[in-house]
Amino acid sequence: MKRLTLLAVFAVFITLNGCSQLQSIKSALTDLQRLQFKLNNVNGFRLAGIDITNKSSVSDFSMMDGLNALNAYRSNKLPAEFILNLDVKNPNDGSNGSRNVPATLTGLEFRMLIDNQPTITGNIAKEFTIPAGGNATTVPISISLDLYEFFGKQGYEKLADLAFAIGGKNGSASRITLDAKPTVKTSLGAITYPGRINIVDKSFTN
Repeated sequence: MKRLTLLAVFAVFITLNGCSQLQSIKSALTDLQRLQFKLNNVNGFRLAGIDITNKSSVSDFSMMDGLNALNAYRSNKLPAEFILNLDVKNPNDGSNGSRNVPATLTGLEFRMLIDNQPTITGNIAKEFTIPAGGNATTVPISISLDLYEFFGKQGYEKLADLAFAIGGKNGSASRITLDAKPTVKTSLGAITYPGRINIVDKSFTN
């Protein structure tokens, strides 16, 4: 009789513990799915070492800057560096049985596309806490690539125009897409999205 009683208690314990684990998994997945991503803007764009933030075309270059950029292109290189700002939302507000808790974005493995052309791969440099409530948190991503490597056949003027369209005076992230796979810290540990998502500047996606 005692053995049967102990077995029954053990079975109840396993059942309750299993239900608790299932609930934790469900909560963790709910938190994961709630994160939303959108490209914001581009800051600090440097083309061949030249700051083009307030420039609209190569005609805005000084003679020396123009010569340096052209020489870089003639050497089959046109390096570009900039900060791509990513907005991340955690709209969990505690309604509908969800938990009002922050989420921690621990990774964002990505491939960057420009005009649908795949370019470099990368990841975020550190963890970012995304507070609950729906306000966007900006995650800066440092980008470094050689435009000539991916677009050199288009010619110098078109490459320069592309750089100004992204990081110049009237630039935006509209020509950029991140093909990404986020990783989020949950109560069960780090969970990576099961599939990839396309992050653009037009609307939030999860």
